[in-house]
Formats: sequence, C-alpha cells, structure tokens
Amino acid sequence: MRAATVECSEVRLEDPSKIYLVRHGETDWSLSGQHTSSTDIALTQRGEDQGRNLGRRLAGIEFAHVLCSPRRRALRTCELAGLVSKRRIVPELSEWGYGAYEGLRTAEIRKARPDWELWRDGCPDGETPAQVADRADRVIEQVSTLRGNIALFSHGHFGCALGARWIELDIANGRRFMLDPASISILGAAPRHPETHVVCSWNVAAEGP
Repeated sequence: MRAATVECSEVRLEDPSKIYLVRHGETDWSLSGQHTSSTDIALTQRGEDQGRNLGRRLAGIEFAHVLCSPRRRALRTCELAGLVSKRRIVPELSEWGYGAYEGLRTAEIRKARPDWELWRDGCPDGETPAQVADRADRVIEQVSTLRGNIALFSHGHFGCALGARWIELDIANGRRFMLDPASISILGAAPRHPETHVVCSWNVAAEGP
C-alpha cells in the first residue's frame, strides 16, 4: 500500500468521489483509553474545539453526501464541522461493539486475558472481527453507488477497519492503521484506474495552523 500523507487543501477539489473519513473529536474516554462503543459520551471542550477546526479544514469542499454514525460524539462533531444540513445517519458507521469490554482499557482486559488482541479475538458479547469486516464492506458497497465527495463521520477502530477493507486487506490489518480524534483521512481511486481503491491521505490532524 502506498499512502501519501497530505493536507486536505492539497487535494484537488475537482477530483470525483473522494471519501473524507472523519473521526469524532476528543471525549473523556478517548483521552483515558477506555473502549467506547454504545456508551453515548459527549465531546470534551477540546473535542468541541476540534469539531470547529474540522469545519475550517473542510471548508470549500463541496460534499454531495454526509453519512454519520448515530453516536452523540459523531453527531456533534458533524454539527460543529458545519455539515449537519446534509447529514444522514448510518448505523453501520458505529464503533466496533465492545460488549463486555465496554469502558475498559486494554491493560485492564489483559489482566484476565494476557494474549487478548481485538483484531483477532473480538469482544465477548460484542462483535467479532468478521462481523466488523462485513459491516465495513456494507458501508463500502453503499458509498460505491454514490457520486461526488462524501464525508463519513465515524470512530477509531471502525474507521481503521474501513480503511483496511477499502484497499481489500484482511480485517486483521486494521491494527496497522491509527486514527486520532478529529482526524481526516481520504479514500479514493487510482488515477485512470477507478476500480483500484487507494488511500490518498491518512490521519491528518484537524488542529494546527
């Protein structure tokens, strides 16, 4: 995989059908490293500021479609970014279902299961890697029918799963990706080869000059 890390302003706006994958802003649990799926936690004050920064970063890009996870933190990030008017809620964009591990940190989980690995083992009473891969594939199938720039507001682990599946990697390769809160990643197609999915940009921070 060859992925260029570029600022959003460097992406040509005339390029068709790019997918702007946005992770929601900071929450108390993203700050502490607690696994957050169904818990409908709010953004921190910094997360609110990050959402407004996202709006500035995305300003000038014409989005034909805005798809959003139903979780409060994603919905609020979308709102602060100024894209709520076109927003459509898509449950498939929700975070990995952590089940019994909801609210726990990796170190806490590994006290009972020292060899636990999310991308291999999934979560008891939650989702398996295969289930998350299937969900990511459904999102890809859905966006592949759309035209024009698309914004997706989602979450950390699911966003990494989506990135892996976009370029046809096994779900286990999601562990090789990283998404910070309020980051922007761009998924697209190779020039003159629209059937070849590529990562144009990954994990670009909304904060900064």
